[in-house]
Amino acid sequence: MSMRPAVASPRPRALAYWLLVIAALVFAIVAVGGITRLTESGLSITEWKPIRGTIPPLTEAQWQAEFDGYKAIPQYRTFNSHMTLEGFKHIYFWEYAHRLLARTIGTVLGLVLLVFWWRRWIPRGYGWRTVLIFALGGLQGAIGWWMVASGLTERTEVSHIRLAIHLLAAMLIYGVLIWTALDLFALARNRSARPARMRALPAFAILALVLQLALGAFTAGLRAGYAFASWPLMGDSLFPEGGWQASMSVIANLVSNPVVVQFVHRWWALAAAALILLVARAVSARGLPARARALAAILLLQIVLGITTLLSGVDITLAVAHQACAALLLGTLLWSAHALGHPQRR
Repeated sequence: MSMRPAVASPRPRALAYWLLVIAALVFAIVAVGGITRLTESGLSITEWKPIRGTIPPLTEAQWQAEFDGYKAIPQYRTFNSHMTLEGFKHIYFWEYAHRLLARTIGTVLGLVLLVFWWRRWIPRGYGWRTVLIFALGGLQGAIGWWMVASGLTERTEVSHIRLAIHLLAAMLIYGVLIWTALDLFALARNRSARPARMRALPAFAILALVLQLALGAFTAGLRAGYAFASWPLMGDSLFPEGGWQASMSVIANLVSNPVVVQFVHRWWALAAAALILLVARAVSARGLPARARALAAILLLQIVLGITTLLSGVDITLAVAHQACAALLLGTLLWSAHALGHPQRR
């Protein structure tokens, strides 16, 4: 690498584009993570090897060693004792792809930030954000292993609570990347532009969507989507008789009872949708109707995907599309919120 320049020459637009590339990779890993969960592949790799794990098994002996590691955990003994080595290779592929993509994100992010720092291309006031993004990426790797570890000794699957934390941490990184990129684009257009502020209405809409994402992770982790494949009723009623467990606390029912989790996930969607539509209306009033229409259209698509996923008995293609659309909806909502966070032009 050449000698470091003596004078800073910020390149906000270039950095913004790179951050959006990394956000696209995070979007991809969210989709792959959905496949990993739905195919029960997440526990196929029972060790955390950040460096050596980059190379997959290459010989039959290496494959057998990985398979033997999987055989030692409760999930194999309880559900997959009939699995062959070829079947194991299938679930191993998705978990390996998930981890390889995570390593790719970390490597690309680290190299981009290193080059921009060395060349003094990071605009003033954005250095701490780049450090924060990198730190969140490292934290996410630790959370991922913490999640996997919950299913290696006593449980036959990962903790649905840790699964939700893992998903929300990914969405946080995704959101910070998008918001920072939008601020940088604004700075590229106007050197005196200040970072956008988060207004109250979009903040409530984002919080409502984040809660819905957590409920979605609970639904996936508890396999609650399989409980009732009907809509709007759950079987023959709005809420099935006996669905609420009196032996469990209110919090436990809301977090760990599959029937209650599916019910709340269904109907909290309406509250989140109402707030998102209010944001779309506010954006349209700002003179950005195309952005408002995009937000409303993606919201409608997400609702349709959620209903059809239920009616299909959790078809894997629809379920993964539902999770990916949730990330797309969050990104579009942040795009709209960012527009509302700037003073209105006169």
